[in-house]
Amino acid sequence: MPGPLDGITVVDLSRALAGPHAAMLLGDLGARVVKVESGTGDDTRHWGPPFVGPEEDPVSTYFLACNRNKESIVLDLKSEDGAATLARLVRHADVLVENFRPGVLDRLGFDVEHLHTLNPRLVVLSISGFGHDGPEGGRAGYDQIAQGEAGLMSVTGSGPEDPQRVGVPIGDLLAGLHGALGVTAALHERELTGRGRVVRTSLLASVVGVHAFQGTAYTVAGQVGRARGNHHPALAPYGLFHTADEPVQLAVGSQGLWVRFAEAFDIDPEDPLLATNAARVTHHDHLLAVVDAAFSGWSAPDLLARLVELGIPAGRVRDIGEVYDWEQTRSQGLVVDVEHPVLGRIELPGPALRFDDLPYAGGRPTHLPPPGLDEHGAAVRAWLDRADADETGGIAQQADGGA
Repeated sequence: MPGPLDGITVVDLSRALAGPHAAMLLGDLGARVVKVESGTGDDTRHWGPPFVGPEEDPVSTYFLACNRNKESIVLDLKSEDGAATLARLVRHADVLVENFRPGVLDRLGFDVEHLHTLNPRLVVLSISGFGHDGPEGGRAGYDQIAQGEAGLMSVTGSGPEDPQRVGVPIGDLLAGLHGALGVTAALHERELTGRGRVVRTSLLASVVGVHAFQGTAYTVAGQVGRARGNHHPALAPYGLFHTADEPVQLAVGSQGLWVRFAEAFDIDPEDPLLATNAARVTHHDHLLAVVDAAFSGWSAPDLLARLVELGIPAGRVRDIGEVYDWEQTRSQGLVVDVEHPVLGRIELPGPALRFDDLPYAGGRPTHLPPPGLDEHGAAVRAWLDRADADETGGIAQQADGGA
C-alpha cells in the first residue's frame, strides 16, 4: 500500500536538522527523498558522541535521528558535473528542500527563477534562521540562538533568573514540521494551478508561531511571560508535585476537577486563596504548600492509582529509556526497525502520524535506514539517465504526432 506522498520526489539539499527533519517527514509519508551531500557529508555525520559501529566507520546517532527514508548522493555543487547533476535532479523532482543562508543558493546558480525555469512545477522549501528578509534576514541560525532570540528560553526554566533551553532542538524541529506542512499545501495547490511555489519558514517564525497564550498575554494584555519552572502560568494546580518517593505530574483543568481533587485529599475547596483558578494562580506558593503537604504521605504509584480512580489527569516523569521501553510507545508505532548498512538491524524513533486504514505508523509499511555517504550515488545517476531518456523519448514521440 503506497503512502500518501507516493510518487513525489524530494531533493534534499539541507544539512544539520531543520531541513533534514522536514525532508524526513516527507519521506515518512511515502515520498522518495534524495539527499545531496558534500564530500564530507552532512554536518551531523560528525556530531557526537555518541557514535556507534566500528571505529574505522563510526556512525553518529544524531545523524540517525533525522535522515531515515532517504538516499544519499555526493555532489560538489561548485563543479560543472555537480551543478549539471543537480539541474537534472531538479527537472525530475517535485520538491527541493534547502536551508542555506539567504543568497547562497543564488550564488551557486540556482536562484528561484532558474529553478522554475528548469521545472515550473517544482515546490521549493527554504528554511532560514531569522527569515529571508528584514533587517536581520541574513543572520545564521542555530537552534539555541533562536530559542533565546525568539523568547522561548525566557519562559523556560526554574524562574526568571534561570533561562533554559528546551532539551531537544525544538526550533529546528518546529521549522521542519512547519516546512513539511507548507510543502504538502503547495503540492495540493500545484494540482490546481500547474505551478510550484516557494514555501519559506525560519527558526524564528517557527518558535514565535507556537508562543500560544504567552504571545497573546503580551500582544493583547501587555503582560510579559516569565519562567515558572514546572507549573502552568495560567492554570492551577497544573504541574509537578512531590510525594514520599518520586514526583508526579498533575493537571486539574477545570473547576469541577478542582472540587473533586480537593475533597479527595482533605483540602478545603472553598478556601478564599484557592476557591477559583485565578485565586490559585495568584496564590501559587500557598497552593504548592497545601498540595505537597497532602501528597507527602503517598508513594507515587499509590497516588497515581488514586488519581486515576478520581478521573484526574496525572502521570510520571519518565526518562528517555523508559519511554522507548514502554509498551504504549511501541503500540503506537513510535519505534521502527531498519536494516542499517553498517550497524545491521537497529531501532529508530518512528513517525508521529497514523492513518486509519493503514496498519502501521507513518505513510509507508517499511522504512529505509539513514543512508551511508554516497550510498545511492550510482543508483540515482542511473535513475536520472532513465528519466532523461524517457523525457527525450516522450518529446520525440509528440513531435512525430504520437499520443
